[in-house]
Amino acid sequence: MNTFVYYNPTRLYFGSGSLEQLTNLVPQYGTNVLVVYGGGSIKKNGVYDRVIQQLAGVNAKVHELSGVEPNPRLSTVNKGIDICKKENIELILAVGGGSVIDCTKAIAIGAKYEGNVWDIITRKATGNAALPFGTVLTLAATGSEMNSGSVITNWETQEKLGWGSPLVFPKFSILDPEFTFSVPKDQTVYGMVDIMSHVLEQYFNHTGNTPVQDGFCETILRTVIAAAPKLLDNLQSYEHRETILYSGTMALNGTLAMGVRGDWATHNIEHAVSAVYDIPHGGGLAILFPNWMGHVLDEGVTRFKQFAVNVFDIDPAGKSDRETALEGIQALRSFWSSIGAPSRLADYGITDEKLEIMADKTMVYGPFGHFKTLQREDVLEIYRKSL
Repeated sequence: MNTFVYYNPTRLYFGSGSLEQLTNLVPQYGTNVLVVYGGGSIKKNGVYDRVIQQLAGVNAKVHELSGVEPNPRLSTVNKGIDICKKENIELILAVGGGSVIDCTKAIAIGAKYEGNVWDIITRKATGNAALPFGTVLTLAATGSEMNSGSVITNWETQEKLGWGSPLVFPKFSILDPEFTFSVPKDQTVYGMVDIMSHVLEQYFNHTGNTPVQDGFCETILRTVIAAAPKLLDNLQSYEHRETILYSGTMALNGTLAMGVRGDWATHNIEHAVSAVYDIPHGGGLAILFPNWMGHVLDEGVTRFKQFAVNVFDIDPAGKSDRETALEGIQALRSFWSSIGAPSRLADYGITDEKLEIMADKTMVYGPFGHFKTLQREDVLEIYRKSL
């Protein structure tokens, strides 16, 4: 495996009743608080009232930024930055899913930066400080609650870019599975696809001697596969919500990346699609990932065979390694379809009209991907197969 350094300062509070920790945590950073959330679902399911009650218990002065989009936009980030600077915010509290947390990370670093925060997101500048922030998670998907990554969309330029900084690890994250009970079926499906995709991005690598990392990845994948249909049959199941919530955090908190270099090409390819068409991220990944797999299969047939056998229990007897590998790819596609995930770009009404534009957007930093380095023509081929 590769030489590595592991660092993750986020304090995680997991389980029923974890929200009560807010009264101990908030005063450590300051009681002038900006609460960031999305479209209002936290008001319908009662999470908002419970958070406000906890903040009232420490006499916090509460400011609010609502309306964070599923693909959080730069314009919303800038609104949050303005509030932080004008009101001298001491702590930001993100209450929602990964989109709200990603937006909060950009607000946190932008509030301490004198220039345009888009310069940081586009890697033209680096911040030197960030406001402290915590999270109350309401959706199992991105893992943003325990990492330093974020994805922001500039809708004016139709760019959706991932970025990160060690300054934007959450100080604390509160994960109560009950807070995910009200997540509708489609969003639950997209979240589980996103979780599995994060694992797959790290699993497909060319690093040698990684039995522990491989085992971690395969276990999370098998766990989500086993729990998904049970959860979708009972969206109020604490047990299955708990399993998926924990899987989402472990999929992208740095544990699986220790000693390996993941690929991350499919995420880049999907970001271009949702930058142009504003589709759900998990839906885009479900469409694209199996087609990326087929495109890069010959770069590591043995790894794909391992995936097929260890994750989907494909019997390799009497088959070539390539045949077994192809069965594994098809098993992934079939599983995602079985839980209601889309399989074609046409499912979102997307045609070949803007494939060239999307391909251009994926190349903003040049050729990409570590399992197989993709050129523009590779991206176009994956898009064509996904139509």
